[in-house]
Amino acid sequence: MNLLKSLFSLSFMTLISRILGFFRDLIIARIFGVSIYTDAFFIAFKIPNLLRRLFFEGAFSQSFTPILIDYKSNKKMHHIKDFVACLLGFIICALSIIVILGIIFSDYLIKFTAPGFSDCLKKFQVSSTLLEIMFPYVLLISLSSLYSSILNSWNYFAVPAISPIFLNITMIICSIFLNNFFTPPILILAWSVIIGGFIQLIYQFPYLLKINMLMMPKFNFKNIGLLKVLKKIGPCLIGASANQISLIFNTIFISLLNSGSISWMYYADRLIEFPIGMLGTSLSTILFTSLSKSYSKHKLEDYKKLLHWGFRIALILSLPTSIMLFILAKPLVVILFQYGKFTDFDVLMTQRALKLYSIGLIALVLVKILSSAFYASQEINFPTRVALFTLSMTQILNPCLIYYLQHAGLALSFSIFGWINFSILYWKLYQKKLISFNINELIFIFRLLISAFSMIFFLIFMLYFIPLYNVSSFFTKIIRLFTILFFSGMIYLTCLHFLGVSFLYNLNNNKKNKIIN
Repeated sequence: MNLLKSLFSLSFMTLISRILGFFRDLIIARIFGVSIYTDAFFIAFKIPNLLRRLFFEGAFSQSFTPILIDYKSNKKMHHIKDFVACLLGFIICALSIIVILGIIFSDYLIKFTAPGFSDCLKKFQVSSTLLEIMFPYVLLISLSSLYSSILNSWNYFAVPAISPIFLNITMIICSIFLNNFFTPPILILAWSVIIGGFIQLIYQFPYLLKINMLMMPKFNFKNIGLLKVLKKIGPCLIGASANQISLIFNTIFISLLNSGSISWMYYADRLIEFPIGMLGTSLSTILFTSLSKSYSKHKLEDYKKLLHWGFRIALILSLPTSIMLFILAKPLVVILFQYGKFTDFDVLMTQRALKLYSIGLIALVLVKILSSAFYASQEINFPTRVALFTLSMTQILNPCLIYYLQHAGLALSFSIFGWINFSILYWKLYQKKLISFNINELIFIFRLLISAFSMIFFLIFMLYFIPLYNVSSFFTKIIRLFTILFFSGMIYLTCLHFLGVSFLYNLNNNKKNKIIN
């Protein structure tokens, strides 16, 4: 499998999905503005999203994928299908119970995650109603995530990456054409989430059928593979829950701040999640599968080379992205969101959060790469302890940061969390001699910094001669923005090339990145 080709393919699909996601948020900002209704929706939507990330994009995939790959390498097909069918049955039973309980206790979930909403009865009631509508999304998107893990294990990386497109398209269409049929109009967003989740699920069926992995659930909870997953999912759940617990605490804090704070953080989150999804998630998805295969086949050298390649590629891509987000924070917010009811004050508040988020972007991307190395080797306890430690440290900082920086303090806290997490994981891998730090690495970083400074000077020069604000046309602004981003990126890559650093150079040092399945 050519990892670089798979990375570009997956990143491209993720790019399309994220662009549609930004367009979706632009539509939401234009139609619904920043109000108690948007705050209510973002809080309600955050709860099923949190459960999805906690159980399936976090703990589940980390415990399920290595076992599935081990089955694929060492078991016959009927054993694999029986394992997956039993797991499917367990998931349907467990999540159906969670969905029913979530709907029944939606009021209490809102009170817990957003205690500040209790002061505004209307906001609280709308949030609770939205959550009741959207809770079944947990089951739909979790099943979709299960199928995505299966397809990734068969190297169908692009297929799962496309599925979020359907959710975004559904939300865009419903927001534009159906919002007047609901009172309040924000309810249409909740129903569009359910419709989009259902489409995401059934879209993957033809590809599962193609690899002979589409099957009916079985309710045999004594299957050996299922028991292995359940045994490992506990520690994985604790580690994955650290980020989500952090988000819960952040939501509690932010609900106590000024009205609009939740929406400002949401739009900043959307902008920072774009490169994290494009770089960190895409690369870690590919690496996790390949690292798991290398570990399963006891190919330690391939394992170390894969990790080394992934780390360097992540650093090459995340450094300029972090710089661009920091320098272009205001233009990005203005161009993407300042329409309709989105005010200059909203731009300022969102911009502050985005700049502080950008400080931690490099660390957040690299943590995904390093975590993949631990989970692929089924070493779960250490990253779990690290995640809990960094969670404790940053939550201690939160009250102080919020006091001085208000909502933006949470963005800085998240960045600090990322850097502490990265430092400890890197040090552990260095001690295990799975990753190296020597004179060659110092030279590599020095070359990256020279290229980055060259890009910064060019970026500032371009902003002086191509202003982004003094034009009224949205498409003109977008063209100017992409022109600046494109040429700044080219300057960075050109400098890297002349300094002897490139994607192909790193690739060739890893046997041209050909990993035997």
